[in-house]
Amino acid sequence: MSVHATARVTAVPDGRGATVLPVLESDGPLALRRTRATGAPSARVTVVGAMSAPLGGDRLAIEARVEDGARLTVDSAAATVALPGPRPDVRSATYDIALTVGERAELNWLPEQLISARSSELHMTTRAELADTARLVLREEQILGRHGETTGTLISRLTVRRAGRPLLDQQVAYGPGAPGGWDGAAVLGGHRAVGQLLVVDPAFEDKCPDTRLLGPTAVLTRLVGPAILVTAVAPDARQLRSVLDGALDEVSAG
Repeated sequence: MSVHATARVTAVPDGRGATVLPVLESDGPLALRRTRATGAPSARVTVVGAMSAPLGGDRLAIEARVEDGARLTVDSAAATVALPGPRPDVRSATYDIALTVGERAELNWLPEQLISARSSELHMTTRAELADTARLVLREEQILGRHGETTGTLISRLTVRRAGRPLLDQQVAYGPGAPGGWDGAAVLGGHRAVGQLLVVDPAFEDKCPDTRLLGPTAVLTRLVGPAILVTAVAPDARQLRSVLDGALDEVSAG
């Protein structure tokens, strides 16, 4: 039996310099847990998987809203594993992320890796709507296949709008059914860990990092707007995280 579930979190300032969470709704396999005491400058929520998901046929979603002046970090307790469902005639699952960040607000979206297991099929979408003065740090990491196995099918689209205008809209596809060449030298080059780091920061209006290589398999790209995108491939999840964390430390130090 497939699962349809939507989890929601809303962060608002409390008027005393802290962020509170008036909405924190878990649903189905998506359990949201407050993991930092109320009153801290930035609230923190951890997504805890309450059951194996997403499976074929599942429809999962998370909605995160950060109101004007609030600060929120969302992470996860473990990797998300896309698995084939119990019915061979229902293969695909969906996982939709909707992020809204208000004026002078900040969202750090830092989940653990998404693992595409053999014979799974997942369509993932992430949509972010940012106010003009919002700050967003968003990390995506995808591992194509568990240890010793081939990847499933993974289609992932990231769309970001700032002040009502498009900032980034891109889609990637891997595995059976993806356009030819996804595993060739021009794309993955034999690697099975791929990820990206998006930083949208109003401070980049005055000084934005320049486009440059970050080693042989990673690049930092300056976007049109106060934003940078780091894209990387690596042999495994540990090395991928090292590249993305290093890039975030560098651009945050400014």
